[in-house]
Amino acid sequence: MTRYIPLMLRVQDKLCLVVGGGSVAARKTGILLGYGATVLIVSPELIPSLQELEKQGRIGWLARPYSTEALDGVFLVVAAAGDSTVNRQVAADCERCGVPVNVVDAPELCTFIVPAVVKRGELLIAVSTAGASPALARRIREELEKQFDETYSILLAALKVARDYVRQNIPDPVRRKAVLTALADADLLSVLEEGGTAALSASINIIIGGTDAKGSDCRRQP
Repeated sequence: MTRYIPLMLRVQDKLCLVVGGGSVAARKTGILLGYGATVLIVSPELIPSLQELEKQGRIGWLARPYSTEALDGVFLVVAAAGDSTVNRQVAADCERCGVPVNVVDAPELCTFIVPAVVKRGELLIAVSTAGASPALARRIREELEKQFDETYSILLAALKVARDYVRQNIPDPVRRKAVLTALADADLLSVLEEGGTAALSASINIIIGGTDAKGSDCRRQP
C-alpha cells in the first residue's frame, strides 16, 4: 500500500503545470490558483472556463499536445488529460525528471495527492484516504465543515495578532513561551461565541498582561 507523508506545500508564485483542458483540469487549476500558484496548461483545446482564465491572463496556455519539454522549470504537475495513456506518460516523465506529479484517478501513479480540505481562515484541515475512497474523504470533510465553522477564522486571526505582539514585546523566552501556551490553553472559542470579539480581545489582553506602547488594545479587532 502506498504511503504518503502529510505536508503543507507552498505553491505561491511557483510554476505549476496542468496537463489537460477539460473540466477536471479546470477544477485542479482553480485549486492551484486559489493558493497563489502560477499555472501553465498544456492542451490542444480548453473548455470555455479555462479559455476565459487565459484571456484574463490568469493562466498560461501551450496550445499543443503534451510533450516532455513542457516540464522545463515547473515546480509540480497535475495530469488531467482525460487520456490514461497521456497521463501515464506524464507520470513516467515526471518520475524520470524528479518532478512531483498528481495523476487524476490514478493514485498508484501519483507522487503526491491532494486531500479533501476544510479551510477556516488560517485553519486548514486535510483529510485523505490515500486514494482508497475519495468519496469517504469528501464525506468526512463535510462533517468537519459543520464542526469547524467560521468562528475559528476570527479566533485564529486574533491569535495571530496576539502571537506577533508577544514575540515583539516579550523578550524573555520563558515568559514568552508561558504566555503563548496560556493563549493556546484558554477556552477562547467559548469566550468568542458567548461575548463576541470585544470579549475575546479583553481575554487575550488579560492573558498577555498589558497594552501596547500607546496604551491601547494590544491586538486589533479581527
